[in-house]
Amino acid sequence: MPLIYHPAAEAELLEAVRFYEEKVPSLGLDFLEKIDLAITSIESDPERNRLIEKEVRRYLLPRFPFAIYYRMLPEYVRILAIKHHSRHPDYWRDRLSD
Repeated sequence: MPLIYHPAAEAELLEAVRFYEEKVPSLGLDFLEKIDLAITSIESDPERNRLIEKEVRRYLLPRFPFAIYYRMLPEYVRILAIKHHSRHPDYWRDRLSD
């Protein structure tokens, strides 16, 4: 199933990669590798991850304090947020209407 990022989720991903890369060289690449593995998992079986509400599922990243929030639509999977665990739990909810 094709996967499409919400523009804000894509920005969150890039911001996190930059942050980790500035902290420790190659840590940003490690983070991106975990994201790639998560995306592959979501694409292969989007129903595998925990349903947190009616249409939204959550994939928890290993090693990093992030989760991927997404919803399945008839023709594709929409990545809604690449959320750091310290952020408010509902900050991304306005993206459901996009």
